[in-house]
Amino acid sequence: MNFALLGYGRFGQAFAELLQQAGHRVRVYDPQASVPRALAASSTAAAVADATWVVLAMPVPGMQEALLDLRPMLHAKQTVIDVGSVKLRPCALMGDLLGAQIPHAGTHPLFGPLSLARGECPLRTVLCTSAQHPGAGKRTRQLFESLGCEVVDRDPATHDRAMAETHALTFFIAKALVEMGVGEDLSMAPPSFLGLAHMLAAVRGDAGHLFAAIQRENPYASAARAQLLERLSAVHQRLLVDGDGTALSIPDLPGR
Repeated sequence: MNFALLGYGRFGQAFAELLQQAGHRVRVYDPQASVPRALAASSTAAAVADATWVVLAMPVPGMQEALLDLRPMLHAKQTVIDVGSVKLRPCALMGDLLGAQIPHAGTHPLFGPLSLARGECPLRTVLCTSAQHPGAGKRTRQLFESLGCEVVDRDPATHDRAMAETHALTFFIAKALVEMGVGEDLSMAPPSFLGLAHMLAAVRGDAGHLFAAIQRENPYASAARAQLLERLSAVHQRLLVDGDGTALSIPDLPGR
C-alpha cells in the first residue's frame, strides 16, 4: 500500500521505517525536517497524490492548519489517520474538517523509537473509530495488526483520561528528574531505578512538541498533575512527622 506521511519527527521516522519493513511504499513531506531523498515528496500534494493512507504525524497544534490545507487534495478512497498522543482534539478536527466524505480514524501507537529499538513485542495501538466511518476503523485495525500490534478500542475521552494518569504524569515526573540531572550516572543505580531510567530515556531528545502536547492538549492532564503534586506534598509532610514509618507503607495492588 502507498502511504503519505505528513511529519517526520522522532515518531514519524520510526513509523516510516516500520511501514517500509512491512513492504509498504512511503512518501514523506515535512518542510521542517531533513527527509531522506528516497522518501521525500516536494509538497503535501505530491505526497498524497497516489496514497491510499494519509498519516498525520505533525505536532497536534499544527493539525488544524494541516487539515485545512490537505482537505481539497483528498478523496473518498483514501483513509486519513492521526498518530497523536491525545485524541479528543485530533478526532474532533478530523470529524469537523473531513466529515462523512473522507474516511478517517484516530490512533495512538503506544510505542516509539526506543520501543522499536528494544524489540518490544507485542506493540500496542489505541484505536478511536469515528462513528461516521466504521469501515475506516476496521481497515485501521487490520493495518496495525499487520504491523505486529495489539489494538485497543477506546473512545477519545476515555483515552485522554487514561493518558492523563499514565503518559502525562510519566513525562511530568521524568521532565523534572531530567532537569535535576537525575540518571546521568547509573553506575550505582539500584534495580528499582531501572524502570525510571527507561522513563528518562523517553524524555531525553524530545524537542518539546510531545511534552507540550500531552500536557497542554489533554484536557485532563492539568488535574492529574495537580493531584500528583498534592499527594507528593502530603507524603513529604508525613515523612517529617511519622517517626516509625507506620503511615508510609506502600500497599500492593488488590488481589496480589
